[in-house]
Amino acid sequence: MRRAVRLLFGRRARLRWVHLILGGALAMPYVLVGEVIIGPATGSRNVFGSFPLQLASFGVGLPIAALTSLFPLTRPLEAAAVRWLCGVGADRLATGPARTRGEKARTAGWYTLHLGLGGIVAGMSLALPPFAAVLIALPVFAGLRGTRLGLPGVLDQSWALALAPVAGVASLVALAGCAAGCGALLARWAPRLLGPTPEDRLAAAEARAADLAVRNRLARELHDSVGHALSAVTLQAGAARRVLDSDPEFVREALAAIEDTTRRTVAELDAVLGVLREGDGPGTAPAPTLAADLDGLLARTRAGGQRVTATVAADPGTLSPLVSREAYRIVQEGLSNVLRHAGEGVAVDVRIEVADGELAITVENPVTGPVASRPGGGHGLRGIADRARLLGGTMTAGTTGPAGEIFRLHVRLPSKGSR
Repeated sequence: MRRAVRLLFGRRARLRWVHLILGGALAMPYVLVGEVIIGPATGSRNVFGSFPLQLASFGVGLPIAALTSLFPLTRPLEAAAVRWLCGVGADRLATGPARTRGEKARTAGWYTLHLGLGGIVAGMSLALPPFAAVLIALPVFAGLRGTRLGLPGVLDQSWALALAPVAGVASLVALAGCAAGCGALLARWAPRLLGPTPEDRLAAAEARAADLAVRNRLARELHDSVGHALSAVTLQAGAARRVLDSDPEFVREALAAIEDTTRRTVAELDAVLGVLREGDGPGTAPAPTLAADLDGLLARTRAGGQRVTATVAADPGTLSPLVSREAYRIVQEGLSNVLRHAGEGVAVDVRIEVADGELAITVENPVTGPVASRPGGGHGLRGIADRARLLGGTMTAGTTGPAGEIFRLHVRLPSKGSR
């Protein structure tokens, strides 16, 4: 019982009723135009006093309404009304004007349906409540029986008079049921008639995919640049603290490396966050590349006490900017993994070479402690795999050697690309 009351008189049902009343109000000008046409056509001077002629005027006005629905703002306004009053999600409705022939035809169909059902429900809402009120009050107020209200003669019978209040309440419930049914029908058909076309859905999906790709790229850049900087600064500060009294020269070098690392990281962070600034381009600072920034990366890593051996058997200047930038991030993340998981002072071997038209990057370090139990783990390695895959390359990571004593990261990227 409670569910039935909510379906007929709940908030959603009331809002849909209002939507139908708005449709009836929009239909009134078209009905008046229909009366202007029907009056001379039938020779009647009082179209308003004839219910059949009113229905005919209503029928003539609906095709005229369909023609005016071609106005560009019709679909956006109707979609907004459906979203707020009918409870239809915004993602199921189009936002712009109808452009193609199919969209215009569906908009005309919706506008005609809205005004048609709205006119019927609005007319019932005007006529039935007063009639129902008279029926409910008829047994109590005997004076109503002798008035000229156009009541049927059967109401003079005692049994009909006793049932009049029941008929009045039933007519109100029927009105609510009709309004709820028409509102549900419009809510069901709105996505089909006002919804986006398959082309619109494809364009929206591509826009969401592009936005997700930007977010994923931002996450990778933040992880690689800021994560590496924090790992390097932590180790550099720890190494400086341990030799603060015995090796002041090393402390000065470590502090200088910390200063340089943080300064460069702030610049990189500005470049990364540039993708979030609308219209600002890639940021005020250029992204680091293998050709320009590899030596600084290795120097800052060594300043933290890490023993890094680098073999570069390729000319980074011959790489495309995209490959050079991504290769730098891959080397940076490879070194960060060593700093985080292998510990301080572990020897790291970095090899960069070009073979068979591919850039090969290898980072190796001895396995120490719990690292052996998690080969290939961590978000950083997944980010490296994503970078390699987007460039058409490959990535492998895991332990190697007779006893699995070496952790090896190996990435192959196409060495040629657009410059």
